[in-house]
Amino acid sequence: MRIGLLRLTDSAPVVTAYEFGFFAEEGVDVELVIEPSSANIADKLAFGALDAAAIAPPLAFAVQLGLRGVARPMVIPYSLGVGGVAITLAIDLARQVRARGERDDLDALPALAACLRGQPLTLGVAPTFSAHNLLFRYWLGSVGIEPGRDVKLVVVPPSRAVEALREKEIAGFCAGAPWGEVARRNGVGLAVAGTQQIWGHAPEKAFAMCAGWADRNPAAMAGVLRALHRSSRFCDNPENGAYIASLLSRRRYLNLGAHTILATLPGGAEAAHGCVFHRGAATFPWRSQGLWFLGQMRRWHLIDDSIDLATLAERVYRPDLYRAALSPVGASVPLADWKVEGAHATGWSLDALPAPMAMPADRFCDGAIFDPAAVPPLGESAMRIRARDDGHDAAR
Repeated sequence: MRIGLLRLTDSAPVVTAYEFGFFAEEGVDVELVIEPSSANIADKLAFGALDAAAIAPPLAFAVQLGLRGVARPMVIPYSLGVGGVAITLAIDLARQVRARGERDDLDALPALAACLRGQPLTLGVAPTFSAHNLLFRYWLGSVGIEPGRDVKLVVVPPSRAVEALREKEIAGFCAGAPWGEVARRNGVGLAVAGTQQIWGHAPEKAFAMCAGWADRNPAAMAGVLRALHRSSRFCDNPENGAYIASLLSRRRYLNLGAHTILATLPGGAEAAHGCVFHRGAATFPWRSQGLWFLGQMRRWHLIDDSIDLATLAERVYRPDLYRAALSPVGASVPLADWKVEGAHATGWSLDALPAPMAMPADRFCDGAIFDPAAVPPLGESAMRIRARDDGHDAAR
């Protein structure tokens, strides 16, 4: 299996599974291919040069639909985690946002909105089909700021964002770890908020496979998921941060100082904007989250209105493959494929086997609740979603 990766902290579960021999122990021969951009990865998936990749879920949908060239069926049987994305601004602008927040007793996002209004700034975002591009646009829309009119968004690959900020090509950027921390350590920017404040416990990267590879190699596919699950648990333990940071710092991966990377790992100094690799069912491929991303892709005219979003979400997101691979090894697996998103302001308990799972708050910044059962037409599994009286989600 040839797996494409970007130079980001959230590549940790894949790198660790490779370097520690977890893939090999499952009998899978893996080659890691480090690419400079999501566009490169998408093109190589589309034309068969890669078999799988750590990519944002919207990009997997783009490849499935042929929006990156040749249409190639994709499956997402595993999520690589949540968080790790910071909204980083040039020093002066970041200080202005913080001062506004202190003066008017505002949280980070309202203070940022107040400072953006009336300032036609240029901000860098990851490529169009990234999760945090859609999350950032969602937040802008929720506070009445229209991209293209009130703020200019330009595509900047994460690894080039710090340079663009230093050269004053942009006033800030929204990118995955560790690039916000790199900006801080280089004295050119400061993180003012994270996408977890836009959508609590929002998914960031998925492990997407070409469906043909998965169909031809079902045993190896299950082995890859088991290796990733083992690695995700290891990466989520703060005690292992030094090992992981050392691996990622190598020239072939992020090629950055280990201390910079360590700050963005669980338990690190920037953990508020850092990555979560396992806790709170972070590895489960929720079809409801795929449907939310598809809805945002339609909102911003990235996909055609004629597409049946629910069917596409069911086709690409494959919790059945997750269960088949991980239930036999005793992993806790949610009972439902879909859940109501944004319904929990505090921690809650998710029905799962062999034991319930502790889940964190998942509210949207605007208080919206996304119920996939209200999006027709959906399969019977989604229509069985009902909210318990105590606010917990369950499959009945």
